[in-house]
Amino acid sequence: MYQTNMYEGMLAETVMMHGHQGDLINAYFARPLGPGPFPSMVLVHHAPGWDEWYREATRKFAHHGYATISPNLYAREGHGTPEDVAAKARAGGGVADDQAVGDLAGAMQFLRSQPYSNGKVGIFGTCSGGRHAYLTACQTPGFDALVDCWGGRVVMAKEDLTPKQPVAPLDYTQALSCPILGIFGEEDRSPTPEQVAQQEAALKQHGKNYEFHMYPKAGHGFFYYDRPNYRQEQTVDGWKKVFAFLEKYLA
Repeated sequence: MYQTNMYEGMLAETVMMHGHQGDLINAYFARPLGPGPFPSMVLVHHAPGWDEWYREATRKFAHHGYATISPNLYAREGHGTPEDVAAKARAGGGVADDQAVGDLAGAMQFLRSQPYSNGKVGIFGTCSGGRHAYLTACQTPGFDALVDCWGGRVVMAKEDLTPKQPVAPLDYTQALSCPILGIFGEEDRSPTPEQVAQQEAALKQHGKNYEFHMYPKAGHGFFYYDRPNYRQEQTVDGWKKVFAFLEKYLA
């Protein structure tokens, strides 16, 4: 809990890290100053790209006491504005699942290798980042907590599968080895409330530790203050639930 006489400081910068197959990619990294040890977070950006909202979110997590890294999953597409790079990635069918998982596993290893780490690492993602976070936590042992914010295409019909997305993340649920917090909106179309119910049923079936919250009068991406679907009341409550969940499993 914050007290007004506490020391506060933060370092935030772009770094290079090893991702899938040892590729060197860039990432945004922020950490509290001080001796630690600190818990850590991997932030998985959404389909609109490695954008300002994700850099702000990285600093937000650091402000709350987490050494946090947000890797640029589109690094191999070249560089430019986040919008242009994201458009290029979308035109190519998006990021291959195995590549995203490799990059995010590398981010976890980067965090654990820091001398001020307490050894606990969580993963957070929104939109396609929620999907990638779910997939990674199922396929990569070692995460201690997962936050899936409205991750679309976790539940996929056979006709939705592609060479880059060959298996629905839901099908890996049995291998999930950490608690999961799910944040969703009732008015979302990807995932729909019905798809969220399927995801919840799979978690229940496999005996997983999960906590799901479905917000009324909220659709896709309601945390994004710079978009029309922003919902202030639901966002404030959602962030409280995120940090209470992480405090429970990572502190």
